[in-house]
Amino acid sequence: MAKVTYKSAGVDLDLYRQAMARIPQLLRRTMTPRTIDLPNGFAGLFRLDFPWPLFARRYQDPVLVACTDGVGTKLKVASLAGVYNTVGIDLVAMSVNDALCCGAEPLFFLDYVAMPKDDPPLLEKLLEGIVEGCRQADCALLGGETAILPDLYQPGDFDLAGFCVGVVENRSVITGQAISPGDTVLGLASTGFHSNGYSLVRKVVFEVAGLKVEDSVPELGMTVGQALLTPTRIYVRPIRSVLRYYRVKMVVHGIAHITGGGIRENLSRIVPAGVRLVLDKSAWPVPPIFSWVQRLGDIDDEEMENVFNLGLGMILVVSSYYATSIRHQLEDQGVPCWEIGRAEAAEASGVVWAGRPS
Repeated sequence: MAKVTYKSAGVDLDLYRQAMARIPQLLRRTMTPRTIDLPNGFAGLFRLDFPWPLFARRYQDPVLVACTDGVGTKLKVASLAGVYNTVGIDLVAMSVNDALCCGAEPLFFLDYVAMPKDDPPLLEKLLEGIVEGCRQADCALLGGETAILPDLYQPGDFDLAGFCVGVVENRSVITGQAISPGDTVLGLASTGFHSNGYSLVRKVVFEVAGLKVEDSVPELGMTVGQALLTPTRIYVRPIRSVLRYYRVKMVVHGIAHITGGGIRENLSRIVPAGVRLVLDKSAWPVPPIFSWVQRLGDIDDEEMENVFNLGLGMILVVSSYYATSIRHQLEDQGVPCWEIGRAEAAEASGVVWAGRPS
């Protein structure tokens, strides 16, 4: 009888070392002056402030902001298409966009990759996307973990989880409590489904409609795989630019990341008592990918609203006096933006569509 080894149990340490050797060169692309090099360390080191007076933040009362999220079943689409270098962008986006809702500057990111067996080329592709996401978010990929779990994942399966830490001055934390009647609601364009609702999307596209990832979708001008793997937009640079522009006045009163649950559910989380937000659904163009999936699956309007972002990945509630300026700043940064509603006084707080009963 052959001796039992780790390799015979499903984990090849030689292959694992090959995979790990590919990582440092990728991580170096995201290093910042606040990253402290620690070769072969068991943890990542990061300075909260810059060591040079010229770039020093000089925090007075810093608050750390932490977020974690995954990509969900969009990973199944990546596996079907054999395209693995974009879902890492989604992974970063889901956490850094959440951190932005508090007004935070993302500092660093950690990843967790789980696979049934060591696959250095696959790991490298996944990390390429994570690195690109970190570069877009101006944060360092400080470290992570690769877990080989042959008994938990089937061949071809893998999973991703991400963790972001950011910082914001205590006086500048955005909670939504500053939202008041008269404020303007701004909707920032998404790039599609982002990373939410893919269990429904996959069922409609692949089961109900019987399409394949390589099939062309004329109305979208791309294949099914290309449409469904469009990465989540990372809003860090444009929103941080707006927040830096108004250093003295707090003109951004609330920020909501529109993820699973749709516009109303996510936006309701930041609305204070005595205020409701009235949104005009005709104020922005809903991208055709949403109507395409809705038609394929004969999905009710209400279900679409409850599941998808409908073309708005982030929503800002701002002082009406500055709304036009903020919208132009965001558009100059490459993010289409629309005035989609207003805040008004109300006994029952929440979010409603204009012209519909609450």
